[in-house]
Amino acid sequence: MNHQQTIPTLASLSYIPYLDDNGAICEDIQKKIGVYSIFDQDKILQFVGYSRDIYLSLKQHLVRQPNNCYWLKLQTIERPSRSILESIRESWITENGTIPTGNQSEPSIWSKSIDAKPAMTEEEKAQYNQSDELRKTKILKQVARRVEAGIKEQLRDRGVNMDIRFNPKLKEQGLLDLK
Repeated sequence: MNHQQTIPTLASLSYIPYLDDNGAICEDIQKKIGVYSIFDQDKILQFVGYSRDIYLSLKQHLVRQPNNCYWLKLQTIERPSRSILESIRESWITENGTIPTGNQSEPSIWSKSIDAKPAMTEEEKAQYNQSDELRKTKILKQVARRVEAGIKEQLRDRGVNMDIRFNPKLKEQGLLDLK
């Protein structure tokens, strides 16, 4: 898409199921550059983003927001151009009439690593506060693994059937992000 071409309206694009019949994100979009919009079960726009690899971004969003990722619309471009990607994103948000919650009040829960620390029990917090660095790391890993198990269960309940691996190094900091 070059600057002379018009930006497709969100309304003109077809809804694509987030997960295919096998419980996976369509692999045809791996390594594709573009803009995507994510909708919940009721086809209410939740988030508009852009990426150099739409597939990887959609996988991250699914892990972070499994109950808000049911439908998508996307537009790919051949060569990376932040200005083109941003103008498509802005156009779609404007067309929507309201800023999706994922772009407004909650962008970090859509785009940042999952912080497992808020899931610490009172006992874990007390242990953590009285521990040396090595013990703190072990406690954070333990909490991260518990949060990870909950996420994987939610994804199974959604019918997700893809390999989901979290970065083990980040667990030591109490964070979860896909590898």
